[in-house]
Amino acid sequence: MSSQASEAVEVARDYYNSDDADNFYYEIWGGEDIHIGLYDNQIEPIAVASERTVAAMAEQLTSLGEQARVADFGAGYGGSARWLARHFGCHVSCVNLSEVQNVRNRELTEAAGLTSLVDVFDASFEHAPLQDGTFDIVWSQDSILHAGDRAQVMDEVDRILKVGGEFIFTDPMQADDCPAGVLQPVLDRLHLQSLGSMAFYRSQAERLGWTEVGVDDLTHQLVNHYTRVRQELIERKSTLASSISTAYTDRMIQGLTNWIEAGAMGYLAWGILHFRK
Repeated sequence: MSSQASEAVEVARDYYNSDDADNFYYEIWGGEDIHIGLYDNQIEPIAVASERTVAAMAEQLTSLGEQARVADFGAGYGGSARWLARHFGCHVSCVNLSEVQNVRNRELTEAAGLTSLVDVFDASFEHAPLQDGTFDIVWSQDSILHAGDRAQVMDEVDRILKVGGEFIFTDPMQADDCPAGVLQPVLDRLHLQSLGSMAFYRSQAERLGWTEVGVDDLTHQLVNHYTRVRQELIERKSTLASSISTAYTDRMIQGLTNWIEAGAMGYLAWGILHFRK
C-alpha cells in the first residue's frame, strides 16, 4: 500500500472512530445506515429514504437468495447487511475499517438474531480478508470515495467475485466534466485528494473485463440528501450538544453546504452503478 493510500485509510478510520462522528451518524441516520437516501419528499425521515436506496439496489440483483454470498465493502453499522439477510436469507460479510462502527454492527446484528448470516471484519476493503472467487455479489454504499487507491478496490472486487458475480455500489463522485479546483472545499473537509467519477468506474470495469449492467444517474438525490441532513442537524443542534461537540456540528453544517452547492452547480455525481464479472 502506498503512503498516500495508507494515509487515506487511517484518516477515514480515525474520523469514523471519533465520538463526534459516531454520535452524529448514529443520531441523524438512526444507527442503521450511513449512506445517501432516495427521497420522495424533503420532509420524510432520513432512515426511510436510506432504506429505500437499499431496496432499490437489491431489486437490480439477480442472484440474491439463501445461497448467495454477499460482501459489503464499507458496511458502516451494517444496516444494509441486516436488511439483505433478513429479506433474502443470504450470508453477508461486512468489511469495514471503523472498529467503533463494527462493535455497534455486531451488537445490532446479535439483537436482530442474524449472527449466523452476518459476519464483520475489521479491515480495509483495499485488502479484504476474503477468499478469491467465493462471492456472488459485492455491495458498497458511499464508501469507496475514502479509499486511497480506488483502482485497488476494483481489483479486490474482481478478486473475490465468482465469474458471473455482480458488483453494485453507490459513491459520491465528481461529474465527468467537473472543472479543475472547484471541489476543493468538499475534498478538504474529507481530507481527500480526489473523487472518482462515472467515467473512472466505467474505465475500471472495462479494464477488468466486466459487463455494464446499468448506471442510474441519480445526482439530484445527493443534493436532496445533504439538504435533508443539514436541515435535521440545524433543527437538532441544541439537543445534540451533549453528545456532539459544537465545533463538529458547525464544521458539518458548512461541509454539507459545500456538498449541496457543488451538487447544485453540476460538479458532483451520484447514482447506482451495476456491473457483472
